[in-house]
Amino acid sequence: MIRSLMQVSIAAAVLALSMLMYGQESTAISGYAPVNGLKMYYEIHGQGQPLILIHGGLGPGDMFSAILPELSKGREVITVDLQAHGHTADIDRPLHYEAMADDIAALIRYLKIARADVMGYSVGGEVALRTEMQHPDVVRKLVIVSASFRRDGWYPEIVLRMSHLDPQTAEQMKQTPMYQSYVRVAPRPQDWRVLCTKLGMMFRQDYDWSEDVAKIKSPVLMTLGDADAVRTANAVEFFELLGGGRNDGGWDGSGMSNARLAILPGTTHYTIFSSPLLAAVVTQFLDARPTPAK
Repeated sequence: MIRSLMQVSIAAAVLALSMLMYGQESTAISGYAPVNGLKMYYEIHGQGQPLILIHGGLGPGDMFSAILPELSKGREVITVDLQAHGHTADIDRPLHYEAMADDIAALIRYLKIARADVMGYSVGGEVALRTEMQHPDVVRKLVIVSASFRRDGWYPEIVLRMSHLDPQTAEQMKQTPMYQSYVRVAPRPQDWRVLCTKLGMMFRQDYDWSEDVAKIKSPVLMTLGDADAVRTANAVEFFELLGGGRNDGGWDGSGMSNARLAILPGTTHYTIFSSPLLAAVVTQFLDARPTPAK
């Protein structure tokens, strides 16, 4: 448990630094969208093709602050706070990937966006994936960062650690910068224990979305660090389910699918969301013209 808390503290310290690098310079438009019983907080940065950014578990939407300036060059970036996270208050509903995906789709429709690019990290990556599966009509391109389509795609020790998230762990984590980041913006700071408990319950549920992944038609970028919490072998399987890595792409690229795989060197699960490498590969993917369907 001590090692787990240390790792959380390191991740939170990186998050705090990234917010300091950008926070006060933000000229975002912010608001609350009434979706599925929630008042979902969002911020809009820049102008252009919309990109929805979905944060990881326990973090707020501004965890992407370090790369927001790059991502928002020439596009409209919309950060969100999921149920019980950041500025968004909890409601009387369990945390489920499927429900949070419905919330994202409802936000896109509330903002009157025809089709948005959707990018999520960790828990947010799985919410982004479910958004494409459940609401493909609102997704143009999909970016999955350090997430899995199957529970055992995470290393066993990570699954165990996430499963142990409960009220007792929530109390211990009050000694970490992550808790301080939460209480800084949460409408009800006393709900920290509730958030941790609900996330732990969600993490203890098994899932395998292999069949749904294979049906995805949108262009997808799957990216993770070379020292990530998600198994590299799982990422490769994810890529192949999406149609990638099945044959030689050819000298003219005609054998390529719409799926892309990027493994970022020298990157962990706790640094990837603020990495300039991530911003670079995501920007290239979003700006590229999709490979024609065969």
